Amino acid sequence: MSSDLSAPSASVHRPLVVVSNRGPVTFRIGDGGELVAKRGAGGLVSGIGPLLVDTDATWIAAAMTDGDRIAAEQGVIEAEGFRVRTLALDPEQYRMAYDVVSNATLWFVHHHLYELARRPRFDVRWREAWAAYQAINEAFAQVLVAEAPPAATVLVQDYHLALVGRTVRAERPDLRTVHFSHTPFAVPDLFAVLPDDIGREYLEAMAAFDACGFHTTRWAKAFADCCARHQIAAPATFVSPLATDEADIRRVAASDACQSAGQRLRATIGDRRLITRVDRIELSKNLLRGFLAYDDLLERWPEWRGRVVFGAFVYASREGLAEYLAYRQEVETLVAQINGRWQTEAWTPILLDTGDDFPASVAALRLYDVLLVNPIRDGLNLVATEGGLVNENDGVLLLSPEAGAFERLGHAVVAVNPFDVASTAEALHAALSMPSADRAVHAGRLRELAEERSPSDWLREQRSAVEP
Repeated sequence: MSSDLSAPSASVHRPLVVVSNRGPVTFRIGDGGELVAKRGAGGLVSGIGPLLVDTDATWIAAAMTDGDRIAAEQGVIEAEGFRVRTLALDPEQYRMAYDVVSNATLWFVHHHLYELARRPRFDVRWREAWAAYQAINEAFAQVLVAEAPPAATVLVQDYHLALVGRTVRAERPDLRTVHFSHTPFAVPDLFAVLPDDIGREYLEAMAAFDACGFHTTRWAKAFADCCARHQIAAPATFVSPLATDEADIRRVAASDACQSAGQRLRATIGDRRLITRVDRIELSKNLLRGFLAYDDLLERWPEWRGRVVFGAFVYASREGLAEYLAYRQEVETLVAQINGRWQTEAWTPILLDTGDDFPASVAALRLYDVLLVNPIRDGLNLVATEGGLVNENDGVLLLSPEAGAFERLGHAVVAVNPFDVASTAEALHAALSMPSADRAVHAGRLRELAEERSPSDWLREQRSAVEP
């Protein structure tokens, strides 16, 4: 097996361990009782998965299926080119840690989503969920302590596993540990929403890593500011935005499934302009204001009625949480209202596709005239660079400065304040009306920036943060 892994120095090679909530492979039980592996999904797996195939790296993740739990009993398994170690965690502990703490608390804090007059409420039941979060993190830490190769570099991914570093530092000081945050990091005043002891524990545990990485300087600064507010010595920090895998997204764009989806979409919209968005139905993504801005566009610039279609390729997220179920209902209701207001026999203003169909989403990225990415707050947002790489129509990207991607792409996009519906409508009008020469300049700049980095840069920079 190869063992290069984009190492920062040919003279130094540490074994590599990647740790994340979801792994690169899931297992099911076959008809004969055997384990059958399937490549996993998600941005992390698609980003660095190809770099770790057929190497000596080990990937540790939580067991998600019955097959995963059987695989956990066998230790490290080689499947689909990966060396995978799954953890069979207590289901109720995992549910509380994942749903209550990770998704309903830490996600909300870091994305500044709380409506503070009503939430959060840190009661005894929430404290029980925090204990479960501690237990899940400790389970991951103990596997690292027991099984990580000597002097390995350990790359721990995201807010689900922020506490792992303290046990590893105490019991395996030979390991070099990195924590990478794929979310924003809350500014001190909003991080202070957490109970005082919980906030301090969270920061002290992150400070136990040898280095902490972020997608932007802004998120790294917010983390350092939170540490300073609590008088905690921050660890070394670094900034390394994850990049789109250019070869992979182009392969999807050239696939039969994507080509067929593109033909169906083009047949539906005809010669009309296309506004595209590709997102999860997620509170931080700001879908509602995007649709309201489109409604405002049709109201204020009637010449676009019947001449533009909004293709929303959005899929369900975290429907175990009441807030997300309610948000999906709001999205569907608002789309129905806007279509009911403006549609004609020949024209449906908004095409809402809630199926999780990646080739169809990529087809919409290939064809957009305008790509709307207007999150309230986003750790990075790879859709911005995916669109830039595959678009064939000199499309214009409207990007919120609250997306981490803005730090690198800002001079190649049209900036939109995510809260300002009126100015977003004006930006939509300006982008749709932009002369073709200007559109080509925007698209060319975006494509160049999207091509500048690759997932191997991101992996190398994580390793470089702790390796000589």
